[in-house]
Parts: sequence; structure tokens; C-alpha cells
Amino acid sequence: MKRLAVAHPNNVYFYSLIPIQMNISSPSGHLLILDDDEHILLTTRILLKRLFLSVDILASPKELAAKLSTASYDVVLLDMNFLPGNTTGEEGLALLRQIKITQPEARIILMTAYGDISLAVKAMKIGATDFIVKPWANHDLLSSVEAARRVDTTPNNQPESRLNMKSRTMLIKGNSPTMEDLWRVIEKVAPTDANVLIMGENGTGKELVAREIHNLSGRSEAPFVHVDLGAVAAALFEAELFGHEKGAFTDARELRQGPFEQAAGGTLFLDEIGNLPLALQSKLLTVLQSRKVTRLGSNRQLEVNFRLICATNSPLGDLVKGRQFRDDLYFRINTVELTIPPLRERGDDIPALVRQFLDRYTTQYNKTSLRIGNEVIRSIMAYEWPGNIRELQHVIERAVIMCDGERITNADLRLPVQNNSTTGTNSLNLEMLEREAIRKALLTHGGNLTQAALELGLGRTTLYRKMEKYGL
Repeated sequence: MKRLAVAHPNNVYFYSLIPIQMNISSPSGHLLILDDDEHILLTTRILLKRLFLSVDILASPKELAAKLSTASYDVVLLDMNFLPGNTTGEEGLALLRQIKITQPEARIILMTAYGDISLAVKAMKIGATDFIVKPWANHDLLSSVEAARRVDTTPNNQPESRLNMKSRTMLIKGNSPTMEDLWRVIEKVAPTDANVLIMGENGTGKELVAREIHNLSGRSEAPFVHVDLGAVAAALFEAELFGHEKGAFTDARELRQGPFEQAAGGTLFLDEIGNLPLALQSKLLTVLQSRKVTRLGSNRQLEVNFRLICATNSPLGDLVKGRQFRDDLYFRINTVELTIPPLRERGDDIPALVRQFLDRYTTQYNKTSLRIGNEVIRSIMAYEWPGNIRELQHVIERAVIMCDGERITNADLRLPVQNNSTTGTNSLNLEMLEREAIRKALLTHGGNLTQAALELGLGRTTLYRKMEKYGL
């Protein structure tokens, strides 16, 4: 086993670099690690880099303000003490407040060699997501970070993650007739406690619609808890969704609430519900019917109070007919069904979306003088956008980064040439051919990743990674 010794004032910690086997979804988001010990920075970065698209490290809190002004983070690992001999944790709490003011959407996990319950409680009240004591077991750190990355419980009275109020409204409401019709339904259903099923291709903004329903509901001051069912392994289903008692299994070192309990009084958003295996659908249905959960390792039923919103890119009606999805679960989750149109059917909204993303990324990358011409807008309008709004966002961000002049050109966009009869087939560039094959598979299967992956001969995780690579 390869290990790295890390010296601390009172003892020496050993952080194993041997790979940990656990259920980790494909890389997403951005991580910042702030610790004054360079060895911890090194080992933690190695351990966590497979979870994130980027991992930044800082050894001094003096650099934090500058870092937060140039980059945004989904998760922050924050040490509690920096000054020699200081063990109070007050430095960490001050930095925690600073981060929550600058980037209120970030999930912050505090690290300290001096565990103290009262300090942990104080940190949680300020806005910390979790608290971990050094030296930690790698599995515990991975579990904590993965939970922070996948379950978003940002209070609704804080600014929305990734998008501000103006941009969220544009993404959901828009100017096109189809989106105006959708918005009217959202306004009607939001104040109720009706179960909502959101349908739509990948990248159309299903999570944003779910958040807006929560924002407009009477539960808006309570948590919004997002669970990606496509990332939950069947073997860990009960522990991940229903929580577990301390000692329920080998690595269950402490009691853990599941998302149903975390969403108390608020909204539970079950994403990718169409990917839930048939064998697990009955367990979910039982909880939805009884509104009671039993933690793994316990015999006691706990009453839970939540508003349910589900989303999928799969044609659930067809899955029900094919007996791949339970009809009783289908009827339970879709009191009201919303379908978000793909971006190619929202042509009137595209120019405003482009300028919205342009404003965001020119500010983020300090290129506020950068402009985009009408000829580039026309190229964007002509493209089919199989990856929908998410693909458009990635393309604009990449163009802002790559542009060397003061105006974004079509060359900066790097959009593939489209031809209705032989789209992409004249190119012998392997990456272009692969991108086009993935794009066609997504279009053929209406954005259903499971079916597209099967046709392409890829695993879902591999397909996710390649979609991220090609901006789909």
C-alpha cells in the first residue's frame, strides 16, 4: 500500500493513496481545497480529482478573495486553523462566512484536527455542509464530498447556484410561445403540493424548472433536495435514499439521514427516475404511498413530509407499456406532467440566451469588452443543439476562453458543419465522427442516454464523459 506521511503538531497522519472502490458518478463541478499543509493538499487533490472537472488548491487564506473573484466552486474543502498554535476554529468560521457571502451556492466541508461538537454546530448554522476530523479515512472523505456534490440543499433564500434570478427566468420563461405556455402551467401548479413529473431531453433545464416550482411554493423556505437516481447503485439504494443507522454496515460509522428526511417540509427532486431498475421501483413506491421511511439497520418507521418532483428524459409511457416501469408508480408521480421543449423548438429564445451566457462568462474570465456579431448569432440559430441549453452554455464559455480578439467568430464556436443528408460524414477526423455519432444517437432516442449508450456500444458513464468532452 502506498502511503504518504503528513506531519502535524501532535502526531503524524498517514493518508493512503490506494484506490478506493465506491459508487462515484462521472466527474462534474469544480472543487477548491484550502489548507496550509502542502501534503494534505497533494494527497487530497489526488484522491478527489476523479470526482471533479477541476480541482484548485490554496495554501494560504490570503489568496482566497482573489481566487473567489476569478472562479466559482461547487464544493470547498476548508481547513479550520491556519495560525500556529491556534486551535479554536475561529479562522475557519470567518473564512466560511467569507465564502458564503461571495459564493453562497458552494457546499463547504470543514476540516480540522481538533474535533469539537459545538464548533461543528456553529459551522452548520453559518452554512457548512459537513464537518470532518483529521485524520480521516479516505472512504469517509470520499463519501462526504460525493454527498455534497450530488445532494444540493441550498436554502432558497440564498442566490441560486450557477444562475441568478434574471438568467433563471430567461431559461424557464423565455419569449417563445411554447415556453410561455409552460410558464403558465408552472404558475398554477407551484402553489399546490401536487406531485409533478418533468419530461424533456438532457440539457433542457428540468432541474431549473423543479427549482422554480419550489421557489413559487409555500415550501420555499425549506430545503430543496436533489437526488440523481441514475447515480445510485442498486446495492446502495436503501442506504442512499432512506439513510442508515450507525453500524448498519461495515462503513456506517455514524447515523445518516436520507434525502427523504433531509427534505423535511421542503421539496424532494428525484432526477433520472426513468433509470430506476424495476426491482427498486416498488421500494420507492412504498415510501411515496406511506410517507414513511425506515433507515437501514433500524426497525422504526419515520414519518416524512415533502413535496415530490420527478424528472426524466425517458419516455415513461412507453416504458410502462413495455413493463419496464411500474404503472402504479407512474400514476403516483405524475399528478401534473410538464414537458420542456428542446432548444431547437425555442428559436425565439436563443439570441437572448446567447447574450445572457456571454455576459456571464465575459465577466467571469475578465473579458468584458468581448462582443459577438450577428453573423455568429445566425450560425448559432442554424445549429440543431442536440445537447440543448447545456450545450449552448458550454459552447459560449469555450468561445469566450478561446477568443483572442474583441469579437467572437464562428471559428471560436467550433460548431460542426451540418448537412441534412450527410451531416458530418465527409470528415475523416475521428473526434468529429465520434461527436456526430453521439449527436445522432441522442437525436434518434430523444435524449434518452440509456438507449443512446446501447446503440453506441458505450457505458452510460463513458457516454456522459464523451458528451462533456464534445459539449453535448
